[in-house]
Amino acid sequence: MTELTPDDGPAAAQPSPDWPRNQNEAADPLLQHALDRLETLPQVPVLEHEAVYNVLHDELLAALNEDPAGSGPGAPNPAGGSA
Repeated sequence: MTELTPDDGPAAAQPSPDWPRNQNEAADPLLQHALDRLETLPQVPVLEHEAVYNVLHDELLAALNEDPAGSGPGAPNPAGGSA
């Protein structure tokens, strides 16, 4: 039988996977914040991973839906002229 019992103790614990580390700094601070939060995921209990991913998804989605600075009505059009 392969079930763990309370008597098995820490010796029966599964090895943790090697998580990739972000070697580069992102240019966007919001993206860097998301990547930093993912770096801590191995220390978060597995049952809480979904909540972490949901928060990251919501933050990144909100950032994508924001108007970039200066892109409101009357801002110069990149193709020349005004919006």
